[in-house]
Amino acid sequence: MEFINERLINSLIGDSALHSPALQSEILDKAKDAKGITLREAAALLNINSPELYDRLFTEAKEVKERIYGNRLVMFAPLYLTNACVNNCLYCAFRTGNKDLVRRSLSLEEIRNETEILVAQGHKRLLLVCGEHPKLASLDFVGKAIEQVYAVDQNGNNIRRVNINIAPLSTEEFRILKSFGIGTYQIFQETYHFDTYMKMHLSGPKRDFAWRLYAPDRAIMAGIDDVGIGALFGLTDFRFETLSLLSHAFELDTKYGIGPHTISIPRLEPALNAPAALQPPHAVDDLSFKKLIAVIRLAVPYTGMILSTRERAELRRDLFSVGISQISAGSRTSPGSYKDSGESEGDVDSEQFQLGDHRSLDEVVADICSLGYMPSFCTACYRSERTGDRFMELAKSGNIGKICVPNALATFKEYLNEYGTDESCEIGLKMIEETIEKSSKPLQNKVRRMIERVDAGEKDVFF
Repeated sequence: MEFINERLINSLIGDSALHSPALQSEILDKAKDAKGITLREAAALLNINSPELYDRLFTEAKEVKERIYGNRLVMFAPLYLTNACVNNCLYCAFRTGNKDLVRRSLSLEEIRNETEILVAQGHKRLLLVCGEHPKLASLDFVGKAIEQVYAVDQNGNNIRRVNINIAPLSTEEFRILKSFGIGTYQIFQETYHFDTYMKMHLSGPKRDFAWRLYAPDRAIMAGIDDVGIGALFGLTDFRFETLSLLSHAFELDTKYGIGPHTISIPRLEPALNAPAALQPPHAVDDLSFKKLIAVIRLAVPYTGMILSTRERAELRRDLFSVGISQISAGSRTSPGSYKDSGESEGDVDSEQFQLGDHRSLDEVVADICSLGYMPSFCTACYRSERTGDRFMELAKSGNIGKICVPNALATFKEYLNEYGTDESCEIGLKMIEETIEKSSKPLQNKVRRMIERVDAGEKDVFF
């Protein structure tokens, strides 16, 4: 665990020299180049405390994100397979010690039904999630679930990319997982602070800090090109968690030449009979949350930053502007809840945590368009083998947008044709046209030809 150096991180947090506004200003000047910043520089920016430097931090984070990814926001939804779990984690409603939780594990037919509902809403990308259980969340079950998801086809509308958030596996098991045709393997350390980690994980396999910490390494060694990491903010000092998360990202990039494909920044939300979630030990206020997101964006410009529906809609709107590139929409956090529309009392008793944003996918689509962001349903990179080091080369050089913007436009047009309401179509079509007009002539011609194919009924148009 040498790359999570608690002594170093704590020394950076306690270094009064890093409170200097002059130093912070110099670091922001450097960050403009979208080449990243060091751990020490990130620690300095986490100490920003003046309105002027806050404005600069947020502006630079927005510009760096748009320099790499443009104004796109990639859309996805989670699909919970089971809330059965053998771990006893004090921040999670799924914990084995929660006797009031209504346990539910989906059958393969139910997984297919849930997928059909999500496809009918317009989703193209899912994140499969399940509690850790040796029987009810076995690797064989996950493989069959993925097969069911990919099998759904509604007149050419389907799920085109399945990402996975499941318990750590061995290297050989990760090889099997890769064979299922997954996208990103996602795993959160929850907290990188060892003593806090042990206090929060009372029992179960998840209590093994190192086994979880090195899961991304085993996944990469097994051939999974893209991994996602994250921390659950609120369990310990957000500065420690942010610097540890960055240490992890830097370590992966140094060892394998590919940093994390995504970084998630969930914040503790209330959860049934989860004491740490109901009373966060180190609650993170909205301004600090916005700050840490901006700092992560400047430190690792190439990564996809994920914001979930844990946060309320008005805060999500604000956070989009400081580096977020992927968002969930229309989410539910209990197995089978898409069929139940998330409205039944049973969902409250079976969900992992409470949501802050309850809007439908189309409502989110219309809203982000009104804010100037382009909804993207593109999943082309995996079918074009632009993954791992190939993706990183394009992202780090700032060239990924040249591919992603046209693909985002085509997939957004497909969404509007198939699922858009009058409101989302009116604002979405205007955004598509304005985006095309701002492009170079050669790109305009290419995109218009792609959109003509979409309008003629062709699905999944990309290059």
